[in-house]
Amino acid sequence: MAVYPVIMCGGAGVRLWPTSRPDRPKPFAKLVGEVSSFQDTVARVAALGPCLVVGGLSHGPLIESQMAGLEIDGHVILEPAPRDSAAAMAAAAVAVLRDDPDGVMVVVSADHYVPDAEAFRAAVTEAVEAAKIGRIVTLGVRPTGPSTAYGYIQAAPGPGVHAVQAFVEKPDEARAADYVKAGYLWNSGNFVVPAQTLVDELKRFAPEVLAAVEAAVDAGHVVGKAFVLGAPFLNAPKISIDYAVMERTARALVLPVDFTWADVGAWDAVLGLSPRDDDGNSLQGDVVALDTAGSLIRAAAGVQVMALGVTDLAIIAEGGKVLVCDLGSSQSVKAGYDLIKARPAPGFTSLAEASAWYDQWLRTAAWPLWWTLGGDHEVGGFLDALSADGRPVRLSRRGRVPGRMIFSYALAGHLGWQGPWRQAARHGLDFMLEKFARQDGLVRALLSETGEPLDSTPALYDQAFALLGMATLHGVDPDWIDLPKLALRIRQGLVKMRHPAGGFRESGAHPFQANCHMHLLEASLAWEEAGDLSWVPFSDEIAQLALGAFIDHRGVLTEFFDENWEKAPGDDGRLVEPGHQFEWAVLLDRWGRQRGRSDGQIAARALYEAGRVGIDSARGCAINALWDDLSPRDTQARLWPQTEHLKAALVFGEPEEALGAANCLKSYLETPALGAWRDKMRLDGTFIDEAAPATSLYHILAACRVLFEISPPTSN
Repeated sequence: MAVYPVIMCGGAGVRLWPTSRPDRPKPFAKLVGEVSSFQDTVARVAALGPCLVVGGLSHGPLIESQMAGLEIDGHVILEPAPRDSAAAMAAAAVAVLRDDPDGVMVVVSADHYVPDAEAFRAAVTEAVEAAKIGRIVTLGVRPTGPSTAYGYIQAAPGPGVHAVQAFVEKPDEARAADYVKAGYLWNSGNFVVPAQTLVDELKRFAPEVLAAVEAAVDAGHVVGKAFVLGAPFLNAPKISIDYAVMERTARALVLPVDFTWADVGAWDAVLGLSPRDDDGNSLQGDVVALDTAGSLIRAAAGVQVMALGVTDLAIIAEGGKVLVCDLGSSQSVKAGYDLIKARPAPGFTSLAEASAWYDQWLRTAAWPLWWTLGGDHEVGGFLDALSADGRPVRLSRRGRVPGRMIFSYALAGHLGWQGPWRQAARHGLDFMLEKFARQDGLVRALLSETGEPLDSTPALYDQAFALLGMATLHGVDPDWIDLPKLALRIRQGLVKMRHPAGGFRESGAHPFQANCHMHLLEASLAWEEAGDLSWVPFSDEIAQLALGAFIDHRGVLTEFFDENWEKAPGDDGRLVEPGHQFEWAVLLDRWGRQRGRSDGQIAARALYEAGRVGIDSARGCAINALWDDLSPRDTQARLWPQTEHLKAALVFGEPEEALGAANCLKSYLETPALGAWRDKMRLDGTFIDEAAPATSLYHILAACRVLFEISPPTSN
């Protein structure tokens, strides 16, 4: 029987706030030693067999990067949302069984401290032999003293494997002392079990968990190097393996072990495992401690901490947050964190208030930041991203970015910004014409960081934003260069991308799609409004294609099609994006009003209503994707759909909904460097820690333009 170490990366670790936080929970933080507890765990179990890691979808990059740092490969299963340990272990068991019906899992937590790896592996080897006959063996640690932080296991005394007589929940201090005297063991949460045995016991005691997980595995898909469980996983009840199986099964055994083990669950435990100075302090970072004893003090880079005359405190300053805690109250940090999390975020109470805030944010933060730090003043053009704290991020340069940034700064001029909008917009256009423009006038797809061509394919999507940027700049700076002539050259170049059945054929994996046509319509309407009526037939052609092919009778617009403009087969043809529902709704309403076409306006309202199904009431935000039956497909929420929701709610006369959208969008913009943004919100309302894409400024400004028209900011 082959052995498969399964590393569980669940748990928020809020008792270790602020070091442990949603974007980097405690398994991935360096709490004790030079590596994270996840890395320490991987290194400890890798010799037992091929590793399988189960973690949250948003932590996939962390898992990948930290395993790469160890140069250890493994299989990674990512959960779309946390469903506690029973579902996570079920997913691992189903995965193992599909490759090896006789496989034995060694299930460990990623956040445990076990310094003696050899002793751990020796105990696991002994447990594997007992588990082979279809038993679930848990490792019970002999206590070093009473602790209220752990659950306990009652078992017969003596060496070797024993039947479990009882599992006991975390006790109070007096009861913990009694348990230690009676020979109870700490419940380590490590399990050794054949995958088939675990599945059998789940089928018996927690069939809803198993059914949801099996369906999630069937519906899952590979993303990069990881396997992402499908949406049915969300149907799994949230229950721990202890409640679901271990407290009910007759197959449980326990192996008493003597090696050092700790669930590093609170700051007192961190201090207990850390090196200390002569005063019993553990100091990390730029810390001065005078007349201070028995304290854990940590200061993140750029932070200074001074502690004078204190004893037995945890002082943790990190990520703009500070914890000051008596070490005897370490278990209460969770209660304090819950109070912080429960506080309602201050929100706008009116559209006028929102308008004033966004106007101030654009003028004093966003436009200045993206010109000074986002503008590439060495190579030219604009960078593709900034970090949340405003640091430039060097990436390959995408063809969609110049047009969007030209639009953003031209619109800044239109909105009356007194900053260097003209210089910024021209800077973007110069770079686009010099580096991105091909011989035929079309825009290539990709440049290197230094401006060398990497992919000269002309994507429709990129041409659309080049056209939009030019149209907007022509409206505020008409005498600088012949922008209508440049735009006409692009339109003529698009002839080679026409599709015989109508519309255009996009480059890449999805040649027949709605999205690129939407942005071509947006650009064409912008040229009409800039005074060039030669674009009218172009706009009409795309609007007619949308009405005839992209939108069904319910107002639901799917994204991908076949060459006959019928829905693409399979899941591709079932993709619905609420953000695009809103974006198309605004465009078709605008086109319908200009042309006096009631069918365009009716379709626009239907699109808006269908898009509203994608608003998550708990977060007040638009999710990324629906299936064509309007059930959730991707419950993360990127920034850009929030801007389109705000814009559509304003256009269709829903002020309360618009106010909610404005509040949702604001939460993305509250970053260490004001003027940057978060891009992806998780299901729990927290954000993925990654760079801010420059392309989002276009979306934010498009929404603000409508907001300012309906509720003009008073700060102008």
